Parts: sequence; C-alpha cells; structure tokens
Amino acid sequence: MSTKVKKFRLFDAVLAAVCIVLVVESSAPAAAIGNAQFFWWIFLLIGFFLPYGLISAELGTTYEGEGGIYDWVERAFGKRWGSRVAWYYYINFSLWMGSLAVLFTDIISVLTGRDFPLLLTVLLQLAFIWIVVIMSNYKISESKWILNIAAILKAFLMLTIGGLGIYVAITRGSANAFTPASFLPSFTSGGLSYISVIMFNFLGFEVVTTFASEMQNPNREIPRAIVLGGLIIAFFYLLSAFGIGVAVPTDELSASGGILDSFNLLLGGNGGVFLTVVGLIFLYTLVANLLSWSLGVNNVACYAAERNALPAFLGKRDARGLPLGANLTNGFIASAVVLIAPFIPSEDVFWSFFALNMITLLLSYVLLFPAFLRLRRMDPDIERPFRVGGGKIRLYLMTYVPMVLLILAIFFSIIPLNGAEIPDKMPLLIGTLIAVLAGEIIAAGAAGKKGRQNRPRHITEGE
Repeated sequence: MSTKVKKFRLFDAVLAAVCIVLVVESSAPAAAIGNAQFFWWIFLLIGFFLPYGLISAELGTTYEGEGGIYDWVERAFGKRWGSRVAWYYYINFSLWMGSLAVLFTDIISVLTGRDFPLLLTVLLQLAFIWIVVIMSNYKISESKWILNIAAILKAFLMLTIGGLGIYVAITRGSANAFTPASFLPSFTSGGLSYISVIMFNFLGFEVVTTFASEMQNPNREIPRAIVLGGLIIAFFYLLSAFGIGVAVPTDELSASGGILDSFNLLLGGNGGVFLTVVGLIFLYTLVANLLSWSLGVNNVACYAAERNALPAFLGKRDARGLPLGANLTNGFIASAVVLIAPFIPSEDVFWSFFALNMITLLLSYVLLFPAFLRLRRMDPDIERPFRVGGGKIRLYLMTYVPMVLLILAIFFSIIPLNGAEIPDKMPLLIGTLIAVLAGEIIAAGAAGKKGRQNRPRHITEGE
C-alpha cells in the first residue's frame, strides 16, 4: 500500500479510540447504579480494562488483518468458536443501530416538545439507519473528520456535565447523598447486574487495531492510542457519572433521556437554547458512534464470511473492496428492529434493545482473553511489536480475571434470581437465548465447510 493512502495518524487513532469507546448514551444507564458506580468504575478499570487494552494491543499489532477478534479466537480455538465470536460481534451492531434509531427520535421529541405520529417516527428511524449505512460505505481515512469532530464534541459534553455537576453540588447540593456508605457496592443480583453496563462502556479498542493497514506505523501508533485513549476515556466517564449523579435521583433516572434530563436539571430547568445545542450534539454523536464501529465490525463479518464462518452474503465486497454485504445486512436487521419496536411492551424500548446489544457484545469477548494466552503458546517465535510484559502468574491473572468478570456480568444481567427480577430480565434472557441459538446454527454450518486457509501476514517494523 502506498504511503499516500496511509492517512490515519496517532492523533486520529487516539480520537478514533475516544469516539469508539466513549459512548455518551450509555452514561445514564451506568449512572443508574448510583454512587456505587465509582467503586465499579475503578475496580473494572484495573481488573478488566487495563488487561483488555494491553491484550488487544499485542494481538492487534502481531496479527495484521481485518479479522480482528474473530481471527484471534479462530486461530486459537478453531473455526466453530471463531464463527460464534464473529456472529455475536456482528449481530450486536445491528441491534445497537436499531436501539440508537429509537433513541434518535426520542431525543427529537424532547427537543421539539412534541410526540410524532407513529408512521413519521418509524420513517425518521429508518432514515437514520440508512443514512448511517450509506456513510459507512467509506474507508475510515475518508471519514476520519467525522470521528475527530465527534470525539471533541463528546469530550465537550462530558466536561460540561461534569463541570456543571461540581458547580451545582457546591452551590445547590446534590440529588443523591454522597455519603461514605453510598459508595459501597451492592453484591445483590440486582447490584451485580449493573457491572455489565460499565464493561460495555470499556469495549471497542480492538476496533482501532483493524485500522492498522491505514496507519503509517501501526506498531507504535496502536499501543499508544490505546493507552492515551484509555486514560482520557476513564476520566470522562467518571466526570460525567458525577454530573448525572448530582442532577437526577438514581431511582428517577431514565436510560434514554438521562443525559438531557441531567443537563436541564443542572441548568435549573431552564436549559433553553443551550439544551437544544446539547441535544443536537448528542444526535451527531449517535451517528458518529455507529460510523466509528461500522467498518471494524463489517470487516470482521466480511472476513469471517469469506472463510465460511458466517453466511456467504456477508462476505460480498464492493468495487473498492469494502464490506458491502455486511453493511447492507446491518441496515435490514436494524430496520426490522424499529419496525417491531412499537409492539414491544416496554416503557423504555431503547433500553430493551440496547441491553440485548450489550449482552451479545459481551459474549463475543469471553474467549478473547484465553485466546491471547493460547496464541502465546502456539506462536512463541512470532515477532510481537508490542508485547504484554510479566511472568506466568501475571499473564494468568490478566487472562482469567477479566474473563471471569465478563461471565459473571452476563450471568447476573440475564438470569432472574428471584421473582421480582422476572419482568425485567426474562425478555433479555429470551432474546439472548435466541441470539445464542442462531449462533449455534451458524457455527454448526461453518464447521462443515472448508474455509480459506490463507492468513494475513504479520506486521513488520516500518510498514
């Protein structure tokens, strides 16, 4: 590839990491945990995020190509497991797109102060989906300005809500009591189910590794982007969590409207023009969120389909080599989601689909960690431009602690452990089981097919 094409720099990679991982719309669901969220943020930053970021950096700079997490798991554990991972990783994006389309019209209704007829609402949601699909059919280097602007705007939202929270806490007091006891975590099933939201907010750094072919020096830029981006993201999440906690009582916080509600309350209920500007920025970030993930997710799906690990139509590429089949299928699945949304018996349709998207994404990461350890054993002599340091015990801890945390987060999120949890968790459990069953059918079909044997080459210094 010529140097002219490699336009994705470290600065762009850091901003892309911020845009990919910093998901503004999930700040409110995380804040619903209450003050105990600060314990979980810090605990999961150390126990999950740091190992995950370092492992992603090693795997992404050692095994170049568009396969990403699918390729790593397939190398380590075989085609059937690779197929499962690729499916979960792909379907979560379609569900996410549908949930954000629902959130898009919810925000417009809040900004305009009116409820739209059902037909117009669905048409606006479909327009949102297909605009994203069209914009997703470009290389990351061609649309990086969208991600760069979005990263700056997300930082603005997080800094503003955090700054307002500090000011209001000092001058008017907080909606939630900040007592020492309130920061202690709840180890009930309900309290533990929330850690999946924070884990979801940490995911996405491996998407940056799929941009390696468009970077001048991916061996240096990817690890640096992960470290710098991770520090920035953790700071912003904690700051916004504080602002939301000051603004809205935890038991009154809405998953879909929590951000705008928080801004309005922090401004004394008189947001006016500023609240409208915040809402428009929020709408822009929804589109940018999807664009930042789309090429990475679609490339993984296309790469897997070309190796018969996913249905063949997902492997279709356009004349420029971009994953057209996966991109269009995203649009069709997300469109189906918004078409059935009006029939979902839920007070918060956005959260119903967002939660399912969150669980399927978490499922796709479970084997990432043991795959790292297994590939160390399988390929001991491969050059690793970035290598996670430490002895055997440290590597085992970095592998199995985050893996166990993932499994526990999924379990407590979908399994009702008492009668009171059945109404909230049963729909999510059923949706998860359907997604798993579909994945098993696809994996069984993949196991019976012979995929491509060629592998992407490893990254070498200076490429």
